[in-house]
Amino acid sequence: MFRPLSVFWGWRFSRAKRRNRFISFISVASIAGIAIGVSALILGLSAMNGFERELENRILSVLPHGQLTAAKGPVNQWQSMADRLEGSPGIVAVSPVVPLEGLLSRGDKLKAVQLQGVVPEDEARVSELKPYLNGASLAMLRPGERGLILGKAITDQLGLTVGDSVSLLLPSPGSDGFGSPRRHRFTLIGILSLGGQLDSVLGYTHLQDAQELKEMNDTISGFHLRVTEVLAADQLTMQAAMGMPVGFYVSSWMESQGNIYHDIQLVRTLMIVVLLLVMAVASFNIVSTLVMAVNEKKGDIAILKTMGAGPWQIRGAFVVQGMLNGITGILIGGVLGLLLATRLSDLVAAIEGMTGHRFLNPDIYFIDFIPTEFHWADLWLVTGSALVLIFLATVYPAWRAGKLLPRQLLGEA
Repeated sequence: MFRPLSVFWGWRFSRAKRRNRFISFISVASIAGIAIGVSALILGLSAMNGFERELENRILSVLPHGQLTAAKGPVNQWQSMADRLEGSPGIVAVSPVVPLEGLLSRGDKLKAVQLQGVVPEDEARVSELKPYLNGASLAMLRPGERGLILGKAITDQLGLTVGDSVSLLLPSPGSDGFGSPRRHRFTLIGILSLGGQLDSVLGYTHLQDAQELKEMNDTISGFHLRVTEVLAADQLTMQAAMGMPVGFYVSSWMESQGNIYHDIQLVRTLMIVVLLLVMAVASFNIVSTLVMAVNEKKGDIAILKTMGAGPWQIRGAFVVQGMLNGITGILIGGVLGLLLATRLSDLVAAIEGMTGHRFLNPDIYFIDFIPTEFHWADLWLVTGSALVLIFLATVYPAWRAGKLLPRQLLGEA
């Protein structure tokens, strides 16, 4: 079977028993460093993928991608505008909305809320709430019944369960927030459980109930929009608003939640840079290992050159020796990173259970657990980067070995 001499020599050099045990120690240390760097980078990238997934599946599936708010009072004939908006490029769903800003009161407990008065079937196309409603649905909101769907943090704060009554304190229509508030009785029909900050701010009621309380007749305050490209929500929402016969203030999820997306990207970039530097430091241990290996193998190099081995064959042998150490570290780190990345959420939950400390406080972060999502592309990126660093680390010692002359080596021997 054909086997290049450089590969064969490099394989023999790496397996040969070393006289200097310190070289073996540095070799093991370099393998361990590369393995730790590879596994840590895979683990970090998987966590960032998990945060992006949760941002998309939780926040961006529930919150409207874009929002239009009437600039000059309530909007009449909104049905035709909704049809026109749905015909705009990039807009896949439109829902009319009337917000209700007030205080929820139960006993001596108060909670400020901003409820959304919506048409259930329209809002269901914009916001995918059903997976988080624990058996309830937006369709349970019916006109005239004054039903409420509230986030779990709100219901916990007020001590509410499904079927309980709660009072909503609203300013009198036309009072501009001054004067005695009016008290309106609502019934809790569903609890929204997302597991993060949104549980403390989201609430829904039927559009007609909101219109009645604000004495708006059949007018609305604006629209919720769902777009095809979430990262282009600003442009698509603005483009849709430009074609409307009345003026709208334009906003998107990027204004309220965009900082989370940018933070994730920033942390991902910093993590890649820092952990690549860690792998670079570990790879430079290979330089030390090979330099000492070259000194130890001077007699072998002299014999091989005397027998006709060329400089590039000698260089290739030491490149192979260094790469074998690096590949061993990459394989160990890759397998370890894969196993940890797929079980990261469970491992963190177990650590939280043992220590009693939560790493993510839902009052601060948009989720209350460490998510993970392994991508094979990340594995190839990490291993490819590590291979390049390891190859660069082998260049100088291998080049030095190839320049040695037999008479110099035999003279030193």
